[in-house]
Amino acid sequence: MARYENVIELEPSLTGAGLRIGVVMSRFNPDIGDGLLSGCVDELLHLGVRAGDITFATVPGALETPLVLQAMAQSGRVDALVALGSVIRGETYHFEVVANESARGIADVQLATGIPIANGVLTTEDDDQALARMAQKGREAAQAAIEMANLLKALA
Repeated sequence: MARYENVIELEPSLTGAGLRIGVVMSRFNPDIGDGLLSGCVDELLHLGVRAGDITFATVPGALETPLVLQAMAQSGRVDALVALGSVIRGETYHFEVVANESARGIADVQLATGIPIANGVLTTEDDDQALARMAQKGREAAQAAIEMANLLKALA
């Protein structure tokens, strides 16, 4: 139901049928990455994305993620992308660099290519926080990718 009379409102859609989704996962913190991936792929399939329409690649770490996302976006073979990984705070400034620069790179690729990217890279204080959030964050990233792909199709 519309919120305002005579206003065109585009409703969110989580229908994944017919969508092609690329997933890029950092191999750093592999147990958490696998939990993110499991939640993401299970949700993509649940929402109707065919297994054959999911392209999956891994990279060494979060800083390498944007480059592969860019290559997938430029390939013309995906409607949306998902970035997965885990950056856990350590005792040095490196956490901030990796967390901030990977997020910036993901946003830059999305804006430069017009392909939506759901950022499922966890940034946590410790392993326990990441383990507690991984499955849900993977599902949420899948939902965001599908919703944004459908929204952009509706706007076209």
